Amino acid sequence: MDDWKKDRIGSALRGENPSVIARMKTGFAVIGDTQFLPGYCLLLSYPVVGSLNDLDAEARKDFLFDMSLIGDAITEVCKPLRINYEILGNTDPYLHAHIFPRYEWEEEEQRKRPVWLYPREQWNECQFSEERYGYLKQRLSMKLKELMDRHY
Repeated sequence: MDDWKKDRIGSALRGENPSVIARMKTGFAVIGDTQFLPGYCLLLSYPVVGSLNDLDAEARKDFLFDMSLIGDAITEVCKPLRINYEILGNTDPYLHAHIFPRYEWEEEEQRKRPVWLYPREQWNECQFSEERYGYLKQRLSMKLKELMDRHY
């Protein structure tokens, strides 16, 4: 059922990745597997490279701009307090960026810490499903496509 998760970029290219919000200049915008912070998205680079440093200067600018457009879409749709951007690469061996909305309703102490320190139960409680988060995914997709039309 979740075989697409074994090859997120390949499945996106084949149209089999249900988390895809939009194809962008530098890859795929996808909604996060968990939505305990509603609107959490990622940018998966395509073509596949190992890290931001593997890109030339122009491609780096494009990737970071695409990442910021996803943040703009989340901001307009979800109205968070702020957006956190992270490029880690510690688990998945390809360039991808996490775009996390941070909300006023989060406990203040937790909001000041990296999202990775949230208890695992919260990550697991809010797994993405079309039934529960499909409308949010659709709104993010529409807004992101509008922003891409404006800026590309």
